[in-house]
Amino acid sequence: MSSSGKKSGRERGEEWWQTGIIEMSPGVIRLRGYEIQDLIGRANFPAMIWLMLRGELPSEDQAALLGIALGAAVDHGPQAPSIAIARMAATCGVGINSAMASAINVLGDVHGGAGEQALSFYGDIAVAIDGGTVLDEAVSVRVDRFFAEERRYVPGLGHRFHPVDPRAPRLLELTREFAGRGVINGRFADIAEAVEAEVARRKGKKIPLNIDGATAVIYGELGFPPPLTRGLFVLSRSVGILAHTWEQSQQSERNKGPLPREWLWAYTGTPLRPFPGDGEAGG
Repeated sequence: MSSSGKKSGRERGEEWWQTGIIEMSPGVIRLRGYEIQDLIGRANFPAMIWLMLRGELPSEDQAALLGIALGAAVDHGPQAPSIAIARMAATCGVGINSAMASAINVLGDVHGGAGEQALSFYGDIAVAIDGGTVLDEAVSVRVDRFFAEERRYVPGLGHRFHPVDPRAPRLLELTREFAGRGVINGRFADIAEAVEAEVARRKGKKIPLNIDGATAVIYGELGFPPPLTRGLFVLSRSVGILAHTWEQSQQSERNKGPLPREWLWAYTGTPLRPFPGDGEAGG
């Protein structure tokens, strides 16, 4: 600070943005205190995600488990709205970044947000267990509250396309393997399976865990808060969005809409009617 007590322009500029993530000056880039050249070739992409979000480097096993969750959700085909939107955007002549942004912008509460909702749900149960409630009782109370709010779908369960989501059992299997090695403790896997069992008991049929519920288990086991679960899903699905955008951009189709041209939508509005005054005798 200057002798007059007023901050200099440089000091004011340095306070304009404040971040604990990156330090940068000419010839210097440090991420969370690490020189970028020390990270390159030594910290893989999941480890870099962990470092940027959490402030410390993960263990190799933690990075591996994070990578497993990210890899499992990269794509679900053009029937998924985000992928379809990316492909349609590509046929409109926009660049890759615009097509990807269009797709990412629809990853909301319904399409893309279920993992965050599932982890919040599991987290409520975990808090009750930490307070002394046994697992089954904590699950029952949380499910009671969920259905009392007249919600239709328990987050993390069921799939509109797959009778059993093929990704979920494998992710749970790997979660158990990592828990067996002491990398994680497995409590969120226990919670998810207890929720699945409780809902099956109430409905009289099993509604299996889906990709959102399974990845929420892993992100919870790794200590990520629920809001970051959605961001991690966006990172994961961006891989598929990029692949579909690129593939579509290499094809010759133009202005491809959501339906084939011979298929039209159902019109439910006012039937054909004349414009006022048309067909009436002159005055």
